[in-house]
Amino acid sequence: MSQSSTLAPSLTAFLQSDIRAGELLPDAEAAVLGLAEASINIAELAAQNGISQTALGAVTGEENADGDGQKALDVLADQLIEQALAKTSLVAYLSEEREQPVPLSPSGQLVCACDPLDGSSNIDNNLTIGTIFSLYPAPDHKTETNLLCPGRDQIAAGFFAYGPQTALLLTYGNGVFAFCFDGTEYRLMDWQVRIPCQTSEFAINAANHRHWSTRTASYIDQLLAGKQGGRGRNFNMRWAGSLVADCWRILRRGGIFLYPEDSRRGYEYGRLRLVYEANPISFLVEQAGGLAIDGEQDILDIQPTDLHQRVPLIFGSADEVEWYKSE
Repeated sequence: MSQSSTLAPSLTAFLQSDIRAGELLPDAEAAVLGLAEASINIAELAAQNGISQTALGAVTGEENADGDGQKALDVLADQLIEQALAKTSLVAYLSEEREQPVPLSPSGQLVCACDPLDGSSNIDNNLTIGTIFSLYPAPDHKTETNLLCPGRDQIAAGFFAYGPQTALLLTYGNGVFAFCFDGTEYRLMDWQVRIPCQTSEFAINAANHRHWSTRTASYIDQLLAGKQGGRGRNFNMRWAGSLVADCWRILRRGGIFLYPEDSRRGYEYGRLRLVYEANPISFLVEQAGGLAIDGEQDILDIQPTDLHQRVPLIFGSADEVEWYKSE
């Protein structure tokens, strides 16, 4: 372990200082630390793919609550997170992999919504995958429907990234903080997380061009036209196929990410999940100075009506998101 790693505050110490300052609830700290514990185990499993007895990138034959094929590591990650959160006083665990909420502590104050393994199609490709999470207050009268709330009500959100670094990006409404796992614990990184307002990079699956709306196709065509087009400058395309990887890059150096609705069956209302993916990512993005919209309104202002509701998601550098919105 390097000296700089030793001197950097640990995640536990960082959270404890904000509890003392009244900026973080103890229940939220317990949940984040529980998720951190699970993330270390998930990262270790991912690192063993191909040499362990289980092919972690293999489809299990089962489907998650949205009908997507589950990978072995999807299932293991979900189980590890449930086990870690069961030690806390959370009211319920909402998982993208499950049809119904998992009840935990009836007397708790918070709910955790989680995508246990984002980007699981990249497991066998040795690319960055991650765990996305959101924490928000539980209602007094707890039913499946009213366990849902707009993203503005989140008190904490973030994601763990399993790539060259095992890392955590975290917000609880006072900016975004980055932590890196040093082999023993998560430690604060020397990085002021802030998205530049302007960008010359975009992320989209260009293979779907023929399915896009006129607005999306026109916007991307402008970017591809480069200096000769109406924007008067060149843009580069980046697409990782992993939401956490694309978000990390945009938080690091700017850009715009687009996963819009399109004309394919099942994509008419977008594809990403509002509760498990769009809300926590949008909270991070806004706290880092960016914008996140569904094409028209801020993601965080949408009232969820279903645990597995899908939504278009466009986020990133504020000026570029506004440009798309004005199309």
